[in-house]
Amino acid sequence: MRLGVPAMSNLTETKVQNQGHSVMSLQLSKWRKSPVFYPLVGFIVIFVAMAFVNENFLTTNNLSNVARQVSINAIIAVGMTCAILTGGIDLSVGAVMALAGTVTAGLMAAGMPPEAAVLAGLMVGALFGAGNGAFVAYAKMPPIIVTLATMGIARGLALIYTGGYPVSGLPDSFAFLGRGELFGLQLPILVMLVVFALAYILLNKTPIGRYIYAIGGNEEAARLSGVRVSRYKLMVYTLSGTTAAIAGIVLTSRLMSGQPNSGIGFELDAIAAVVLGGTAIAGGRGAIIGTLVGAMMLGVLNNGLNLMGVSPYVQNVIKGGIILLAIYIGRTRGK
Repeated sequence: MRLGVPAMSNLTETKVQNQGHSVMSLQLSKWRKSPVFYPLVGFIVIFVAMAFVNENFLTTNNLSNVARQVSINAIIAVGMTCAILTGGIDLSVGAVMALAGTVTAGLMAAGMPPEAAVLAGLMVGALFGAGNGAFVAYAKMPPIIVTLATMGIARGLALIYTGGYPVSGLPDSFAFLGRGELFGLQLPILVMLVVFALAYILLNKTPIGRYIYAIGGNEEAARLSGVRVSRYKLMVYTLSGTTAAIAGIVLTSRLMSGQPNSGIGFELDAIAAVVLGGTAIAGGRGAIIGTLVGAMMLGVLNNGLNLMGVSPYVQNVIKGGIILLAIYIGRTRGK
């Protein structure tokens, strides 16, 4: 009997180890199915590669600069994520960003207090977003056509408002939003984190988030289930316009001038961040944390290629190839 005790002990120990391995395998399998898994792996690979290729990449000043540059695109990408999750898209964000920034700058240059001017800029972005949402949700127009049209309208209004010239003469106190620090973080980065935290709560902890995913997954099924699809589409595009305005105001503060030509191409960078972050371009699947990872991936890639002296034309080719690869991986995982 004594000889059997060690054998039973070993058997129990082996069984516990096997159960532990099974639990770990199950957790790893669940994690691999997360839309954030592949974007995070891609980000780590690019980050490590850039650190090895260029010795200046890991300096504190460079990483701080990357984070500050990422913040603008990441804020825009929050609203873009919500639009794409519903199966739509918003091409007007870059132009709305410029319009909100120039309106904010123009009002301050005319003597309005910075707080009131910022509020007015946010309202401009929200109104443009609501207009997009109204055309998409109630007029049943394709999002790509609506937002392409409003992109031209917003850009034209920004140029008309400023006469095509930058707006300067802003109060010194306004610079704090784009250049100041709070709790040891640069304020643009802190604004980005707050926007992402609020978006995470909205999409993962509220019924509104479930409805947004449901609309993108199957709009007709969501409608038949009692979801007021038009209302939530209006809400999503209003949110997209608001986040574009936030980004425009932060950029205006950083530059201390309202630039009517700012934001050109930013809509493409925002879409790239969303797609690289694992959100399905057809809607219904994705994660807001993945969008943050996608924006960071783009920022690290741009910075690393610049440090290496790679031509901007070649950079466009590289980024385009990476985006195509991300879409392919997303479609394969979806199937």
